[in-house]
Amino acid sequence: MTTQTIDEAKLQDFVMTAVGELGATLNAALVVIGDRLGLYKAMAGAGALTPRELADKTQTSERYVREWLNAQAAGGYVAYEDGRYALPAEHAMALAEEDSPVFLPGAFQLMTAAVRDEPKIAEAFKSGAGVGWHQHGHDLFEGCERFFRPGYQHNLTQTWIPALEGVEDKLRAGARVADVGCGHGASTLIMADAYPASDVRGFDYHDASIAAANAKASAASFQVASAQDFPGHDYDLVTTFDCLHDMGDPVRAAHHIRQALAADGTWLLVEPFAGDTVEENLNPVGRVYYAVSTLVCTPASLSQDVGLALGAQAGEARLRDVVTAAGFTRFRRVAETPFNLVFEVRR
Repeated sequence: MTTQTIDEAKLQDFVMTAVGELGATLNAALVVIGDRLGLYKAMAGAGALTPRELADKTQTSERYVREWLNAQAAGGYVAYEDGRYALPAEHAMALAEEDSPVFLPGAFQLMTAAVRDEPKIAEAFKSGAGVGWHQHGHDLFEGCERFFRPGYQHNLTQTWIPALEGVEDKLRAGARVADVGCGHGASTLIMADAYPASDVRGFDYHDASIAAANAKASAASFQVASAQDFPGHDYDLVTTFDCLHDMGDPVRAAHHIRQALAADGTWLLVEPFAGDTVEENLNPVGRVYYAVSTLVCTPASLSQDVGLALGAQAGEARLRDVVTAAGFTRFRRVAETPFNLVFEVRR
């Protein structure tokens, strides 16, 4: 056996990095609490507050609020001075304004829900079995919608659809749209509201998500159906938002989408931002996506037939392979954000 020399400085640096991660792990739950109890919203634009003032504004316990505020101050989420705490305007955009393009509490809700299912995923590591989307809890479904919705609100009708060849004109005149894997219907509702002349339908295999979508009054309609068998034909536009990589057989899903499209129809394919190599994805965004892919996306795919398990960091080349295998001949990237890649797919 060889004796490995330990660099004490590197060791201490790593330990302190891990300590920072411990704080971040615990803070995720505190962000969810702050969001759920309205603490961030009460601080937004209110200036410097004492714990008692914030507790009174939110009808919560001062002692709990004081400890929460100290943890938020230690993590740099709120500012502290002379016994008072303030939420900077920039932080309020990310923590308190649900319509902001950088609103984050939904992401924390999603991630903490994923972490709670760690025992199921650990067992799957040993068995190789999958864990279906439907086997998670409500916070995962709602958090997913709240995580992605700001990006859809600020990009879908403003940038992504206008980048598609001839699609926006069709939608304004009245088109047939299928939003496949719609979840709670955030993307479906945005399109239905923006293009009232169009017939916009949302489909998802998860009945609880469709029930949640149907509970929202809108011009869109929702139905339980999978990506491999959703009904209808001659759609002018089919959309899939951040869900193709979760499917067990994305090639079959893509083939069904091709059959459901009109001859001159378009598939708007939106997937998590990723490069084509591991090295390109070793960054903060890639880290989040690889982690949630380990806990949610890959197990979801493995729970289904074929179980291709593209993962949330599939990248453009693998996505192109999937749509090409399904018979599509036109595939181009039309837009991107720090969190998404956007593609136009046509026959």
